[in-house]
Amino acid sequence: MKLKANLPGKEANSNNNDEQNWLQRLAKSNDFVHEQTSLKEEDPYWLSYYRTLISSDILHQDVLPYMQEQLSLQELKRNIPVEVIIFTKDPKEIIQNLMRGFLALQKHEDDEECLLINIANSKFRDVSITTLESSALGPQVGFIEELDININLIRKRLPVPELLVIEMKVGELSKTNVAVLYMDGIADPENINTVVQRIGDVQYDHIQDSSYLSSMIEDNSNSLFPQSISTERVDRVAAGLTEGKIIIAVDGSPNLVILPVTLFESFIAMEDYSYSWIIGNFFRVLRFSALFISTMLSPMYVAIMTYHYELIPAPLLETLVGSRASVPFPPFLEALFLEIMIEMVKEAGIRLPFKIGQSLGVVGGIVIGQAVVEAGLTSNVLLILVGLGTLASYTSPVYKFSNTVRFIKFPVIILSQWFGLFGVFWAVHFTSIHLLRLTSLGRPYLSMYPIRTTSFQDLWFRLPFSKQKDNPSTLRPQKIRKTTGNRKKPEPLNDFYE
Repeated sequence: MKLKANLPGKEANSNNNDEQNWLQRLAKSNDFVHEQTSLKEEDPYWLSYYRTLISSDILHQDVLPYMQEQLSLQELKRNIPVEVIIFTKDPKEIIQNLMRGFLALQKHEDDEECLLINIANSKFRDVSITTLESSALGPQVGFIEELDININLIRKRLPVPELLVIEMKVGELSKTNVAVLYMDGIADPENINTVVQRIGDVQYDHIQDSSYLSSMIEDNSNSLFPQSISTERVDRVAAGLTEGKIIIAVDGSPNLVILPVTLFESFIAMEDYSYSWIIGNFFRVLRFSALFISTMLSPMYVAIMTYHYELIPAPLLETLVGSRASVPFPPFLEALFLEIMIEMVKEAGIRLPFKIGQSLGVVGGIVIGQAVVEAGLTSNVLLILVGLGTLASYTSPVYKFSNTVRFIKFPVIILSQWFGLFGVFWAVHFTSIHLLRLTSLGRPYLSMYPIRTTSFQDLWFRLPFSKQKDNPSTLRPQKIRKTTGNRKKPEPLNDFYE
């Protein structure tokens, strides 16, 4: 079977909005093919497709061999062994499917009736382990860029008919496939309707990643704190669905969005549930402490060294004064210089190739830090504090929240320079007020207020699984209880052997 003739080059003068002239519109692109093929010269089939979107193997193995006989389009639809075949006359539907990798098959070149055959090139990377949310224990499978594969991974975790999917298209130009997932009978219908409505209201040319969509539908897009969690872990998504959360999956993005969320979920790692509840709580408290260390060490150093020497014990004060004896800058400029330098090293390590970036992060940080101290540009005590704060900023399992922690220290440093410890107090005060007013999908971002006992089963501390009997009440789930009853007592072994 050979492709015989090409469409003669024509100047397309029609308006781009005229969907009836879909062939003239698409023929402007060099990768669009409109050809005829048939064993009989007098009655050829006409094929239209984008050669960059289709699989040539499927075309030659599963489609062209069935055109050796002159069959109608309906007969071809029954015979061709391809799963998705559409018979349509709608020009808009033809254009949309051709852009997705379909083949348009016509009996005659001027026919309105068209057979659309899905021969899209579906090559994608294999399912691999998580990269940003790695863990020592627990599942390691992460999502990929293929939407159907991601939904398949979720359904393997939750093989129940209550898991429902709402598919949408977003983006005036990109026409990105978006899927909204939820558990019927658990998720609050108000949450579902809010997510669907906000996604439907998005007016933007291209949606390339789930982060685009999450930032557009969040309650307060000007807040530093992420009101959704972007995750690549299948187990985190499955756990969120069972609690009544809404999941947003975007075609082409390996990260799924979880809504609504609370501030404290940014400190919860799925690995915590692989340990005993006591060990898991230890790590969770460690992350809470790391938040304070990362945001407050440098501002406290600036405030105390500038205004509040009397708070430092005499032996320690002598050490601090001695470390700054050769530093020509005030504590504010010293801390600001070192913090910016550390951020530049971290940013360069992320952007460079993996092996080079890893070397830069380790060797560059040590060499530059030591050189800065020996040059007298900063004190060795502050270098230790900044290094400790940098390590603490990466303890959050949610990458977006760790970026918030990295940024928020700078305005606190400025306030500590202006007002001392009073400025640090006001920074904490205004941040707390902002968090109390912040919402995620209309639900309180700080689930600790208003106080609900069910919220504390897995919030600051994780209770044993036997004590986690209720879904979080802040989500207003339709199904309140997680468990169906108490654990049954084991039967005596004697009865078993009898």
